[in-house]
Amino acid sequence: MTSPLLDRHGAVVGVGPDAGVAWHYGDPTAEQRALEAGRAVADQSHLGIVTVTGPDRLTWLDSLCTQQVAGLAPGESAELMILSPQGRVEHVAGLVDDGTTAWLISETAPALAAFLDRMRFMLRVEVHDATAEWAAIGEAVSRPAAEGEPVTWVDPWPGVTAGGTSYAADPSALSDAVRPWRLVLVPRASLAAEIQARVDAGWTLVGTWATEAVRIAAHRPRAGREIDDHSLPHELDWLRTAVHLHKGCYRGQETVAKVHNVGRPPRRLTMLHLDGSGHELPEPGVDVHRADGAIAGRVTSVARHHELGPIALAVLKRSTDPSATLTVPTDGGPVAAAQELVVNADGFSADRPPKPGPTMKGLLMGKGCAADGGDLPA
Repeated sequence: MTSPLLDRHGAVVGVGPDAGVAWHYGDPTAEQRALEAGRAVADQSHLGIVTVTGPDRLTWLDSLCTQQVAGLAPGESAELMILSPQGRVEHVAGLVDDGTTAWLISETAPALAAFLDRMRFMLRVEVHDATAEWAAIGEAVSRPAAEGEPVTWVDPWPGVTAGGTSYAADPSALSDAVRPWRLVLVPRASLAAEIQARVDAGWTLVGTWATEAVRIAAHRPRAGREIDDHSLPHELDWLRTAVHLHKGCYRGQETVAKVHNVGRPPRRLTMLHLDGSGHELPEPGVDVHRADGAIAGRVTSVARHHELGPIALAVLKRSTDPSATLTVPTDGGPVAAAQELVVNADGFSADRPPKPGPTMKGLLMGKGCAADGGDLPA
């Protein structure tokens, strides 16, 4: 869908997963500064909205997803994933329940709604893709909705939610990259008026150039950018907010547990600091190369940050030397890229269980975890 905000003076349309909303409104640097100062509003109407109603909605969602949501209180936010039977990420969604309806915010809304509808069986739930009726507005605020305010999802990143864990290389790294963020759901017909009311109150309207730059600096993975057909939650440090390690069974749980307990993810999310001496940026999806020309991984997200300069997120092979200077191709030639670790190069989480003893090793299949084709910790 095309946002009515694209008719505003200076609006430049976004591309890729941000098509349909503005990339910026004429001054992306000022927009970033306003976003980081907490006085910005962003059109996020390109995101999809799925609603689930019925008395069984939360217990039913709990049985399907990675997160523990059966006891979610009205107004409380959560993040969840739907995995394949092999534990690969298929859908990611923010969830907030208002007491009668569970609202799911997703970049794969049509496919998510179709999957959920197939899984209803005889339960008392109804699934609806409400994207045509509802839209999301992004705000640089971490506060839940007050009484009388619209349904609002608050991003839990970078906290570690109950039942989660972190694969962060430096647990303190995100303390300097706090990213307050929430999505307010409004009728799509009222989108322009709702945003204008915030602008009239002194907020700055910002585009996805600003929101993406701040997201990348905060190491925040995004389904529309970082996920591919092989993605495991561990590779992206997504057990931090979207996975509960101690809940009941769900599709893909065996892989999640194996990789966490006895395996290691085959890849790792990394932030790249790109050489800013030129003006070219790599396109998302291009390969990342080692000095010997071998492919180390791929770029997933790219932005020009107002303070950090050109930055990117990349998913690399875990074996890539963390100290190695890498290169990425651009239209103007290769650009050097220095790594800032997001996920541990050793592939272990903060609460990695003790290494298995001789008895446990004898019970494991093969030399290591089948989920990652890797080895057991020494």
